[in-house]
Amino acid sequence: MNIAEVSKQYGLTADTLRYYERIGLLPAVARNKSGNRDYSEVDCERIEFIKCMREAGLSIEVLTKYMHLFLEGDSTLKEREELLIAERDRLQARLEHMQSTLERLNRKITAYQNGEFCMKNRNC
Repeated sequence: MNIAEVSKQYGLTADTLRYYERIGLLPAVARNKSGNRDYSEVDCERIEFIKCMREAGLSIEVLTKYMHLFLEGDSTLKEREELLIAERDRLQARLEHMQSTLERLNRKITAYQNGEFCMKNRNC
């Protein structure tokens, strides 16, 4: 697939894809005879993984480190696992905080719907 097709399929700009490649987050993409990027199925699977992890809040730095470790091979399995566990734990904490915030918002909305208004010195 060319960069325009990949960009459209994954909802990323061509500039973003080039940036990912430039910083090493996405290993160098093969080129066709004309010199244009020719994304393989493996490249697309990596892009899908990167996009998923970015949407979950993982930083570019963490993902770049993970990708470098991945490319080093099986000798980095434990380090990659530890990195993913740490990120999962951060995500779990964020989810718990968001759930607490959602519950508070729902209580406030219910109070408004029931005609209860925030009074001075009440936990609003």
